[in-house]
Amino acid sequence: MYCSGAVLIGIISVIFAHLGDAAAGLRYRIVALNAWSMLLIAPLGMITITWLTRLLFNGAQGSGIPQTIATLHMHNFMLVDKILTLRIALGKVLMTCLGLICGASIGREGPSVQIGASIMHAFSRAMRQHNDVTRHGMILAGGAAGMAAAFNTPLAGVVFAIEELAHSFEQKSSGRTLTVIIFSGITAIALLGNYTYFGRANTSIPVGVAWLAVLVCGVSGGLAGGLFARCVIRLSKGLPGSLRPFAARFPLGFAALCGLLLALIGLVSDGATYGTGYLQARGIIDGTLHYPASFFFLKYLSILITFCSGIPGGMFAPSLAIGAGMGGWIGQFLPHTSLGAVVLLGMAAYFCGVAQSPLTATIIVMEICDNQQVTLALLATAFLAFGVSRMICPHPLYSVLATGFMEKTEQKEIQKKTAPSPETGPS
Repeated sequence: MYCSGAVLIGIISVIFAHLGDAAAGLRYRIVALNAWSMLLIAPLGMITITWLTRLLFNGAQGSGIPQTIATLHMHNFMLVDKILTLRIALGKVLMTCLGLICGASIGREGPSVQIGASIMHAFSRAMRQHNDVTRHGMILAGGAAGMAAAFNTPLAGVVFAIEELAHSFEQKSSGRTLTVIIFSGITAIALLGNYTYFGRANTSIPVGVAWLAVLVCGVSGGLAGGLFARCVIRLSKGLPGSLRPFAARFPLGFAALCGLLLALIGLVSDGATYGTGYLQARGIIDGTLHYPASFFFLKYLSILITFCSGIPGGMFAPSLAIGAGMGGWIGQFLPHTSLGAVVLLGMAAYFCGVAQSPLTATIIVMEICDNQQVTLALLATAFLAFGVSRMICPHPLYSVLATGFMEKTEQKEIQKKTAPSPETGPS
């Protein structure tokens, strides 16, 4: 029966991809007609997303990866039932697409993880599974399949499940995970055709002086990604200064402020910082687009602002765009190395610097660009970035966010249980 869940994940991933592309296309047309209109659309859009999320889809906030990791460590499945719901999954799809329209710097890959986990958890409940290991295995398989279907990267989905979600390899759950990824992947390919996320990047890095790019990208990506992860962890514990009480007291006002800042950054960058960054990253890889170093910093800032807003949406695709921008800029100073190859190294380095998952970073970049010629260089760059990032941010980003989410969720449950009932009143 769980194969039916895998097929459903593939179908939902395709629908999500089409809706996301349509949302981004609508924003491009709006910006082309009148770029200044985003000063109104972005704040109003962020207000709408925040209001709808709090009203109809509470629990859909954020990426979805920390929430999925948290459920894999929970043994109180009454809590899991509240986190992995089809209502929240629907909210992830709708609110992420709305965020893409209003210029939020988000991607659909993180939400796809929670959507896939929610679908498989629903099937687990329908099958009346009561074994904790089996139920956790279904969640793991769904999360991995969601990520794999979003990028069309089946091998990366398997590695992501082991390295990021479960942090371990279990023979029983691995078979189920592989089956779910295969069925969801076949479904997505049947509907969309066999494609690579960024097309084919036909480039290589010969052994020799060209490998200087590995050192430069690895160190730069580790520094930038580690700093980003450290900032996100700090912001997840509370906004600085007077922003914290302002956001708590006026959530819609804070959402409008975030939207206004995103619009201003978008105007400065000529719209390059809006959305996932897919077109920008693809153009940099192909060599058809060239961005100044400011693109890297402005996109970096826009992702942090979007994270602070708390709206649904992931950081995977925007992080790849930042890495592409970083690699494109570094490549200008390395004439002995193909620019396209340096861009791929930059993507792997920055992504690994943020997530601290070197194998996942390597295989994702390898699969989304359909290039096995740079595998060793990607692997070396990712592990170097991992080491540098660990010196700046000692703990993996998603693990810290998952732990914080678990603590907040359990604290809320304790408060509900200890709160006096209306009938009895305080004792």
